[in-house]
Amino acid sequence: MTRWQRTLFILVAAQLVSAIGFGMFFPFLPLYVEQLGTNTGLSLEFWAGMVFSGQALTMAITSPIWGSLADRYGRKAMIERAMYGGAAIILLMGFARSAEELALLRTIQGAITGTIAAINALAASLVPRERTGYAMGMLQVGLWAGIAAGPLLGGIVADAFGFRAAFLVTSVLLLISGVVVTFGVQEHFTSPPKGVKRPGILNDWRRILALPAVPAAYATRFLNWLGPNMLLPMLPLYVASLMRGGAGVSTLTGVIVGLSSAAGTVSALYLGRLGDRIGHRRVLLTGTLVAALCFIPQAFVTAGWQLLILQALTGAATGGMNPALSALLARYTNEGDEGAVFGIDNSVNSAARAAAPLCGAMIAAWFGLPAIFIATALVLLGAAALVFRRLPERTVASSVVSAVQPCEHTQR
Repeated sequence: MTRWQRTLFILVAAQLVSAIGFGMFFPFLPLYVEQLGTNTGLSLEFWAGMVFSGQALTMAITSPIWGSLADRYGRKAMIERAMYGGAAIILLMGFARSAEELALLRTIQGAITGTIAAINALAASLVPRERTGYAMGMLQVGLWAGIAAGPLLGGIVADAFGFRAAFLVTSVLLLISGVVVTFGVQEHFTSPPKGVKRPGILNDWRRILALPAVPAAYATRFLNWLGPNMLLPMLPLYVASLMRGGAGVSTLTGVIVGLSSAAGTVSALYLGRLGDRIGHRRVLLTGTLVAALCFIPQAFVTAGWQLLILQALTGAATGGMNPALSALLARYTNEGDEGAVFGIDNSVNSAARAAAPLCGAMIAAWFGLPAIFIATALVLLGAAALVFRRLPERTVASSVVSAVQPCEHTQR
């Protein structure tokens, strides 16, 4: 086993454990807000929304900054910052005394954490470019498996010991992930020589965004996250409408989400490897089209089992989209810029996550719940058109380079 393969497996393990941790408390955050209550005149619904949107907003703002710092001081250090900082702030959430305190802590969490972007950046800097699809697929497996297992474990802990205990367990899991990275990962990072300065962070961003196909790749990422995430807050309501108020709505919703995540976990690894062989653009375009086509009939289902099957197919299609686009971003950009590239990428993800619930709620209010599936399909079809017209398989790096090239050299 080569050094980069060993490091990749450690990063996948860290991704899995941290995703389980974050997934543990995410589903019942609105219930925790209700339990805490509010000390102001604002409604609990407002603070429940702030708990989600505040975190996404600060992560969108800070992710590019952390990414550029990673290119200057090391990407492993950014993973440790996200893991250890997240462990501390999430532990404090377990001791929150009001919805206002929880919203504030979640906002701080968004500024401190960002484990996915940090792990992706380190992996992209270590793995040979021709194996990037495989690496991103492996990381996607860890992420989706954690997302699938986290809510189940969180529900068990919350039912047995209360909501606060889930935050404690998450904090411990993030601490364990940080320790694994600290002692298991070796990054051969070389700082710039004395007297040599890299261009400023804003210059880094401008240089990356000026590269061919990179802005289109970020736009595709935004659409691919916006579409499916419009549905998530409304999914329990749609399931309830299919079951006509019968018992087991929460169970069926959990099964649908879990099966979709499991399908994405399986497909991510296979499609990541396939992209290395046949081209990531082809995998991304096919996956986006299949996902769009699978969303359309979901607006017309009449039973829960029909929705379950179609959501599983959708999960399998979207499971290949994310690693394919990450691999393309790595190919479009220069070595040494991985932190900034995936920091901006995480900012785009966060912006989509912040906008999606609002868009989904507006569509449901104006046109009804089934319309969300049609809207999601249209968004994904727009993303597929962007891939077809604007994203090549490979591109030549921009001729506009900084006066001083990145000085770090990573063992491959």
